[in-house]
Amino acid sequence: MSQTLNHPIKQPQNNPLHSLEEWEEDLLNRYPDPNSILKEGKTVETYRNYETTTRDTVKEFYRLNHINQTYDFVLQKKAEFLKFDKKEMTVWDAVEFLNQLVDDSDPDTDLDQLQHLLQTSEAIRADGHPDWMVLTGFFHDMGKVLCLFGEPQWASVGDTYPVGCAFSDRIVFSEFFKDNPERNNPKYNTKYGIYEPNCGLSNVHMSWGHDEYFYSMMKPYLPEPALYILRYHSFYPQHRENAYEHLMDKHDEEMFKWVKLFNPYDLYSKNPNPPDWQNLKPYYEDLVAKYLPPTLKF
Repeated sequence: MSQTLNHPIKQPQNNPLHSLEEWEEDLLNRYPDPNSILKEGKTVETYRNYETTTRDTVKEFYRLNHINQTYDFVLQKKAEFLKFDKKEMTVWDAVEFLNQLVDDSDPDTDLDQLQHLLQTSEAIRADGHPDWMVLTGFFHDMGKVLCLFGEPQWASVGDTYPVGCAFSDRIVFSEFFKDNPERNNPKYNTKYGIYEPNCGLSNVHMSWGHDEYFYSMMKPYLPEPALYILRYHSFYPQHRENAYEHLMDKHDEEMFKWVKLFNPYDLYSKNPNPPDWQNLKPYYEDLVAKYLPPTLKF
């Protein structure tokens, strides 16, 4: 089969993860709660090691992701999905839609998507952050509805990174980029590729997934720090590994303070005790109504 930049390489297995939550559990293995580490008498640096990930399903996920995420693929997906013509619904319809992603085969969590979003947003609210950040916590994974529109997991979740320039060796499982068709293309395989030094991330195309999708949807409605959180909360190669500072400008550096502030709430707020949705519902209904129109186009 020919491998071109215009078409992702076809693979026999499109859903390597047992569930979407398996990727998030893998993140906790790579970036565990520093407080837990220190309590065990260990150091944070001990755990900054991608080799802690050994599950075949996670590796297969990243193999497919790293082979198929190319500059042209991202442009195709933006053209396909950023028209927002798949479905029109309220936020609450979208949450119910998203809850279809719960996978009974996942042995580690029986919480639906609403409960994970609420745990994140309630942890943010408990610490007294602005209400737009609470709403961002509630919304941050909403873009996973891509899976329900037919997108494979490797094009919906996972660590994100720039396309159109060399892939950093600090991206998890970077060895799988050896089969990416852009790896040997001189237009894309240099440090800056198609970009200029410190051009700013607003001029950079990120790998395709739920972050890029929902960030684009929320542009008219939420403040800029919220948009940075939505677009870059899975950009671990930068906000944890500092691998792409050469593309960032001063404004990005300032805004990434919000991304880094948000990240622990996403990773470490999960617990087996579900929030009391019926008690919380009036607050979130008012909060959504403050920022968004009655329906959204997905």
